[in-house]
Amino acid sequence: MEYQVFTLPNGIRLLYKPVISSVTHSCIIINAGSRDEAKGKDGLAHFIEHLLFKKTEKRNTRQILNYLESVGGDLNAYTTKEYTCIHASILNPYLNRAFDLFEDLVFHSTFPEDEMEKEKGVILDEIASYQDQPEEAIQDDFEDLIYAGHELGRNILGTTETVQNLQKQDLINFLSDNYNTEEIAIGVMGNYNFKKLCYMFEQVFGEVKHNTGNRKRTPLPLYNPVSKKEAKPINQSHYVIGNLAYSLHDSKRTGLSLLNNILGGNSMSSRLNLEIREKYGIAYTIESNYLAFTDTGFFSIYFGTDAEKANKAVSLVNKELKKLRDAKLSESTLTKAKKKFTGQIALAEENKLNLIITMTKCLIDYGKADTLEEVFEKVNAVTAQQLQEMSNEIFDPKKLTTLAFEPGDED
Repeated sequence: MEYQVFTLPNGIRLLYKPVISSVTHSCIIINAGSRDEAKGKDGLAHFIEHLLFKKTEKRNTRQILNYLESVGGDLNAYTTKEYTCIHASILNPYLNRAFDLFEDLVFHSTFPEDEMEKEKGVILDEIASYQDQPEEAIQDDFEDLIYAGHELGRNILGTTETVQNLQKQDLINFLSDNYNTEEIAIGVMGNYNFKKLCYMFEQVFGEVKHNTGNRKRTPLPLYNPVSKKEAKPINQSHYVIGNLAYSLHDSKRTGLSLLNNILGGNSMSSRLNLEIREKYGIAYTIESNYLAFTDTGFFSIYFGTDAEKANKAVSLVNKELKKLRDAKLSESTLTKAKKKFTGQIALAEENKLNLIITMTKCLIDYGKADTLEEVFEKVNAVTAQQLQEMSNEIFDPKKLTTLAFEPGDED
């Protein structure tokens, strides 16, 4: 048995994956993120995530933070373009505490004005910190470039101006419109009797009022590739090169994930790393990334290098992309790439917290979570012909957007 699912009448779902362990990893995921903010409310979803921990109808900040930590538990949260996630790891006997706290934070937070003002200061410091890191800032600016004028291009943190202007009613409106109980799921990985677990789940979340929300996600604008350079008070050049890519529901998603792993994924033996870092010693960090959303996605390559080496690095990146466009991978190369990728996927599953978050998100996205064997089947079904076709589609030079941060004085 891989996992079991139980759904309450209000639509909230429980996904349970059994594991023999004294520790439970759990999460609550809400299908609502920064792309769901109204115009001019940039940073609202992330602001709410921060404020959930400040005060509820029955707990103050200290009580919230101590509730799990007092029994050795760990509590944290994050916001993405499409999701808000709160997660907790705790000893098995205290799972009811995690459930109780999840329910209290998500459905009974009060957002006091004094805490709002304090937390605005914290987030403004966070924004400033990211702006001081060009390798982080360029990623956000690149997304804004390829999703020009669309909510997906917004920085999750918002801007100094938009965060300062957020009001309590903005938070209340966002929760009402976007916290759809039918798109909220709780994930649990631990050692429990499923029937008893469902009873505990129902006792805590069963009284939550059913809410279908009032969300309308905006269609994507027409994509126009651009090339842009900006002067920054930095010592190195930073580049991002990329294109729009496949959504979460596109059948090509697995193939592009494999292709990304071959080109510049999370390993020292990726093509970009071997060619640009190891062979020529041009860049300390060079990597590619593929991120899929509900209705779109994007592929990008990032590197940082000395300004005088930037043109050479760009030329080498384009050379590797051309190789993938011009020739199919040999069967032996493809077989090795699949073994490497499936091995990395299997190793990643050893991180149990990440695994239960991934499975819970898949439940929301697809209504199910694939087993490891099903994932392997999809990877192994990808052909060399398909990878070449994807390369010609995603790495088409005419479709690539380039953003560069160059050393110099800002305008």
